[in-house]
This record gives sequence, C-alpha cells and structure tokens, in this order.
Amino acid sequence: MHKILGCAAFLLLTLSLTQLRAQSTQEPEKDKRSFKIFQFPADKIPRIDGNTDDWAMVPDSFAVGIDQLRDDNKHFLKADPKNLDVKVKVGWVKGENRLYFLYEAYDNYWDFSLPDLHNDIFEVVVDADRSGGTFIDELHPNKDMEKWEAYFSFHGVHAQNYHIFTPAVGKDWALVWGSQPWIKKLPYANAAYNYHFKPGESGKLILEFFITPFDYAGTEGPVRAVQSNLYENKIIGMSWAVLDYDDVNDKSKQGFWNLSHQHKMYGNADYMLPFKLMPLDERYRKSIAADWSFKVVDMNRRVVAFIDESEGKVNSWHWDFGDGTSSAEQYPYHQYKNAGKYVVILDIEGSAGKSRRSKVWDVAVK
Repeated sequence: MHKILGCAAFLLLTLSLTQLRAQSTQEPEKDKRSFKIFQFPADKIPRIDGNTDDWAMVPDSFAVGIDQLRDDNKHFLKADPKNLDVKVKVGWVKGENRLYFLYEAYDNYWDFSLPDLHNDIFEVVVDADRSGGTFIDELHPNKDMEKWEAYFSFHGVHAQNYHIFTPAVGKDWALVWGSQPWIKKLPYANAAYNYHFKPGESGKLILEFFITPFDYAGTEGPVRAVQSNLYENKIIGMSWAVLDYDDVNDKSKQGFWNLSHQHKMYGNADYMLPFKLMPLDERYRKSIAADWSFKVVDMNRRVVAFIDESEGKVNSWHWDFGDGTSSAEQYPYHQYKNAGKYVVILDIEGSAGKSRRSKVWDVAVK
C-alpha cells in the first residue's frame, strides 16, 4: 500500500513539475483590449491649432486614459494623476488616409530643455495594415544583414514610430525613428501645441497632430511610398507610450508608461493593439443621400462596375448609364457599346425620401 501511495505521489509531483515547465515556456497572455477611432464628418475636420474645440463632439468613450497604461520601468506600481495624467483621443475622416490625435497631459515636472532625445515624449507606433512583425534594425529577423543595410531598407518601412517631443522647443516636433523623416512633414503630418509652463514646472499640455500611416515608407522618399488605406470598420495596429523624465539625476522617478503592456511594442508590430475605424455617428449621418463610385472592369470590352455608396435606408435604386439604358440593381455591371464620356445618374428612394447623385463625364471608356 505504501509503495502504491509513494508511486502516486511521485506521479503527481512529476505532473506538477511538467505543468510548471510548460507554463514557464508559454507566451505572455494575449492582451484582449481593443479601442475605437472616432470618425469626423467631412465638414468638421479638426484644425491643427492646439485647441480642443474641434474635439468636443468626440464622446469620452473614445478617450484612452493613463489608467490603461503601465510603467514598464517598474518604478511606479500605478499611475498617480498628481504626478502624471494623460488622455488621448484618436480620429479619422473618411476619404483621407490620416490619423488625428488629441493628447492632453498634466505633468508635475516638464523636462524639455535639452536639444537632444532627452525630452518628455509621447511615442506613437502604428501598423495600419497589421502586417505585424519587427520593424527596427536591431530586431531584424535576418541577423546576417549588415546593420546599416537593415536600417535603410527595413527600419520604419512597413510600420512607423514617432517620438513626439512634449513640448518641442528649438527642435522638430518629432523624431521619426527610421530613415524616412519626410513622413513628419506636410502634407503627411502636422502638429501644434498649447501650454503655459517652463522647463521644470508643472502644468497642462495640449498636443494636436495628424500623421499618415504607410504600408511602405522608404528612405528614397514619397516616390515609391504606399499610404495605408483607411476605411470604415478597418482594424489597424497601434500603441503608444509616455516617457516621463521627472528628474534627470534620479532614474527612479522616470516612467515609461506603455499602452501595449509589451515593452518592445516600439519595434515589434505584433505587440500593438487593435484600433477600429468607426463609422460616422448617427448624429452626423444624412437620413438619405445618394452616392456611388465605379470601376472599369474591362476597358477593352467597355465593362464598368457601379457601386452604390448611398447613406440611409434605401428601398429602390435607378441607374441611368447615360447611353439610353438603365438598371434597378444596387450594384450593376454595364457594358457600353460605344466609346465616350457619359453622364451617369443614380436615383434612390427610401422611407426618408428621395435623393439623386449624377457625375458628369466621370465614366469614360474607349
């Protein structure tokens, strides 16, 4: 009996050790949080002027506060709003490939007197097509690649990292960590500040900016660049961190407040978090409005696909293709017999009324 009990105990101990070893080799638990990006109406695009007026329409449910961040330096167990308090809202506009940011921060000690990288920083990383993987030279998967070749061909190319100085005094508003500084300039980015404090003082800072995410951004400039395509309900990868230098001589007071909770999110897009590009809020939608686009499917055969993009609840569609033919389908294909430039008209009807959208000579076939 004792031998049986001894064998059972040994077996249990072996199983327990096996489980512990398995747990120790497992990947960190996946972060299941997700966030929202507010869609601004096309007639209410935020002005980059350092004021918050344009953002009053954005509900607080879109705000990401410091309670969502943790200090990767492990100097602070939890955030103290008397020391540092931040709130971030992100927006977008349908038809643009831009991300708009409102960064509001209170700090009890603002550090921005030096001309180098030592500066309070808002670090934003974005991987808009969620291609994932590493994107800085030191993390290049091919360890045989020479350092500078990795830097110029890889660093910041498929995902981008912006070190934004808060505030920037006597220096550019941001360091783009990579070999493509052109992406921080107009028309791809812009920034404005609003604050009333000096280095070493406390106070509130408002930073307003936009950036353009890229699926490909090379050192050669915009000639070969590919902007990330932004559209409703798309999920992009993004994260940010706040680097807080409260005392240059005391590292225990320096915080690295990370939204991702994975420290190397700054160079590995796998550690970014999902952000959803939200549809337009009901408050700003038209009850009914006709709209459409088209794509020439086969120019040789003059075949065109028409895409309904109307707003509101639509019960019926009537397409006039401009050549004497029509269709009642929502998404018709049409083959033109003759080359020409056509006036195409879409009429829609629903419970809210009727609407028309014509486009003059947009549709042309040869």
